Amino acid sequence: MTSSVVENELDIRGLFCALWRGKAWIVGLALLFALLTWMASLLMKQAWSATAITDRPTINMLGNYYAQQQFLNNLDVRTNALNLTVPSPTMMDEVYQEFVMQLASWDTRREFWLQTDYYKSRKSGNARKDAAALDDLVSNIQFTPADSAHNTLDSVKLVAETANDANNLLRQYIAFASERAARHLNAELQGAWKARSEQLQAQVKRQESVAGAVFERQRRRLEQALKIADQQGINENQARAASESLPDSELFLLGQARLRAQLETLQATGPSYDISYDQNRAMLLTLEAGPKLNSQFQTYRYLRTPEEPVNRDSPRRLFLMIMWGAVGALVGAGIVLARRPRSMLQQSH
Repeated sequence: MTSSVVENELDIRGLFCALWRGKAWIVGLALLFALLTWMASLLMKQAWSATAITDRPTINMLGNYYAQQQFLNNLDVRTNALNLTVPSPTMMDEVYQEFVMQLASWDTRREFWLQTDYYKSRKSGNARKDAAALDDLVSNIQFTPADSAHNTLDSVKLVAETANDANNLLRQYIAFASERAARHLNAELQGAWKARSEQLQAQVKRQESVAGAVFERQRRRLEQALKIADQQGINENQARAASESLPDSELFLLGQARLRAQLETLQATGPSYDISYDQNRAMLLTLEAGPKLNSQFQTYRYLRTPEEPVNRDSPRRLFLMIMWGAVGALVGAGIVLARRPRSMLQQSH
């Protein structure tokens, strides 16, 4: 019988036997790679991240700001300065929008890092390196806006080198953004307060000018009628109609006594104003006192308070050791298979 030799046949049994005989290489290199990876991970820069979720503040968190802003809003409604047909956002929404704007702002993040000891302790004195380090720190604060489609809320994450730093720095950054938002809102309140005061002051002056013009016209009207009555010697009332319905040309018919009494009464009482003038004067006195600013009011509330992270983001030591251990095992297997033909060749000789 003739036996045919099959070339390039894969000998599975022989392959596994060779790998088993060279298991020392495989296990040794796997452990060596894992050990080297562990040692390298000790030298890598660590990254821990803390996360916070925020939402709109409540009324009691706004303090005096809510009362004073509501006062201005009511003043706008009374003077018809607002279009009531268009629904306006609530005050809590406006405050929170300013907070979110500051929270996501690049300038806010940069100014926050500039005043922290965390950045100051890492400055090298080289302007270029410090600027690059500052840019890295700015990118370590990541804001994710709310998405109603995915039912997510506004969240912010901060990455630092230790778990304690990540937690403390995130709390400090949120408080810093809230303080900046409160400062901007107070500045807007001051500006709006001043604008309303100037507007109301102009309105009061307008009312005084109108009332003064009416007073002068009535006074001249009575003085002219009294002069004509004196020239014609009319002392008693000779008018057949009421004084209110008499035209200016026939007012002298009321007689000197009655005209003189009306003139004295007019001069004693002075210009007359309606109720809106008194209301505007009272509002103006309140506005002239100025707003009582509170820089400590909170522009947000926590739905997830920052805490110290439990798991490190980077380096993922166990994952890296497993991955590079597997690479070491593959390298060991390659060495074993590469040495196999040599040993077989030596045995044949």
